[in-house]
Amino acid sequence: MEITWLGHSCFKLKGKQSSVITDPYDNSCGYSLGKATASIVTISHDHPHHNFASGIGGNPRVLCSPGEYEIGGVFIYGTTTYHDRSKGQERGKNIIYLIEIDDIKVCHLGDLGHALSASQVEEISDADVLLVPVGGLTAIDASGAVEVINLLQPKIVIPMHYKTPMVQEALEPLEKFVKEMGMKEVTPLPKLILNKSTLPAETQVLILDYDR
Repeated sequence: MEITWLGHSCFKLKGKQSSVITDPYDNSCGYSLGKATASIVTISHDHPHHNFASGIGGNPRVLCSPGEYEIGGVFIYGTTTYHDRSKGQERGKNIIYLIEIDDIKVCHLGDLGHALSASQVEEISDADVLLVPVGGLTAIDASGAVEVINLLQPKIVIPMHYKTPMVQEALEPLEKFVKEMGMKEVTPLPKLILNKSTLPAETQVLILDYDR
């Protein structure tokens, strides 16, 4: 399975039979999707920086609600969380997706805005790869991301939703998360190729380059 970062909270998960794109964005986000295609699109919440499914080619199946799905050999579980610390009273709901593709379970937290409850942790605790927002503002910040990582103990962590030269929003930079994790040198990867046998024994943080 191959993971590429398309910018912001958008990733392409490419398996042997199917592909998934998470949280596609419109042009106002600052990044460019290019001519991205997929079999499936997941949307965590209704915002132009996360819900631009019409920008994805390939006539994908679009998921924007919680539930259990099996599409083209991909198993997806969506569970409701919130976009803030007030049970959605400020920014509404957020959907976390646990996506199993080629025997790898990838958890996309969307714009999670609060600490996870014990029951929520249990629902997604078997994630191999965690795609976690780290830039604050409308989602958890670096310290909140570290808290979630410690609870879930994934094999691989990939940060998303942070400040870059393309982003106009007042998000926090990646460096704050890197410091919180106690990391020194960071070498971004153009993409990540995984199979079950190559997963690390302990949690490893990997940074992906914007694929443009």
